[in-house]
Amino acid sequence: MKKYSYLVLALALAGFTSCGKKAEKKEASVTQKPAPLAPLEATVITDTVFHDTDDPAIWYNANSPESSLIVGTDKDVEGAIYAFGLDGKTRKMVRGLNRPNNVDIEYGFVLGNDTLDIAVFSERGRNMIRVYSLPALEPIDNGGIPVFEGDSLNRPMGVALYKRPTDNAIFAIVGRKDGPQENYLWQYELKNVAGAVAGEKVREFGAFSGKKEIEAICVDDASGFVYYSDEQFGIRKYYADPEKGAEELALFGQTGFQEDIEGISIYTTGETTGYILVSDQQANKFRVFPREGAEDNANNHPELSAFSAPTLESDGSESISQPLGEKFPKGFFVAMSSDKTFKVFDWRDVEKRITKNDVK
Repeated sequence: MKKYSYLVLALALAGFTSCGKKAEKKEASVTQKPAPLAPLEATVITDTVFHDTDDPAIWYNANSPESSLIVGTDKDVEGAIYAFGLDGKTRKMVRGLNRPNNVDIEYGFVLGNDTLDIAVFSERGRNMIRVYSLPALEPIDNGGIPVFEGDSLNRPMGVALYKRPTDNAIFAIVGRKDGPQENYLWQYELKNVAGAVAGEKVREFGAFSGKKEIEAICVDDASGFVYYSDEQFGIRKYYADPEKGAEELALFGQTGFQEDIEGISIYTTGETTGYILVSDQQANKFRVFPREGAEDNANNHPELSAFSAPTLESDGSESISQPLGEKFPKGFFVAMSSDKTFKVFDWRDVEKRITKNDVK
């Protein structure tokens, strides 16, 4: 009996020791994931607006880069458009606008004997787009350009500008609050008519999933493409030149987003290289895709990286790669935040996050 008891005890101890070693080995094989980095810190935060920031654009002052401006909208029935300096302070504000939504900027519009830089934004409450001169922020559109005329779904939201290199014609591509599953976007050529800017519709294009809406639109002038966010479906890519056809060139960014796919901006590192940054709105993150890619490959923009930022529910952003003095030698990235501000990030800091890929 004693021998049997000793044998049982020995086997039990051996089994216990063996299980303990296995448990230790299993525990040692579990690798700890590194904690995600803290949200990217803003270099500059603009003055707060009265109601609701929505979308920024950047006006580059070639004669004095440090004097460049961030132009942003305050979306409300008693809304406004703002011009901020690179210190975030308000330089000019135009109030009395009815739900100004998205804004974009283009250079070298010929109006009479003048060549002007222009800011174009949608004024949803009046079913129009507006054209203002820069840097003065003065209207040059004779009160506004009606859009989506003859269509009951005519409340404009997103807008992006394209300048065709062959003839310097400037076009506004306009999206809306609601739209059909085909031809959601309308494109207008901006023209000088009797000393004011007018719009002539040149095409309808753009697929829509029907899931929510399309607001964010971004044109890559140098590459000649337009991208827009089908908010709960993906990012769509087309030619920006109306003469090149209306077929969809790519659909990407269909995974990884928490809910809404929103603001789009492009940062260039070369003639065709760089990054496409897209807001993962409810996650307070930005997802990064390569700018370059074959036109005939639907998978030509695989996600490269993502980073978190202190922007709240951001649905509008812009990037610039030109040097802007000692503070922003490689440009910056700016995004709206629902706390009524626009937040500016030194591109050098953004670049580090893209390389580290702190969140996916």
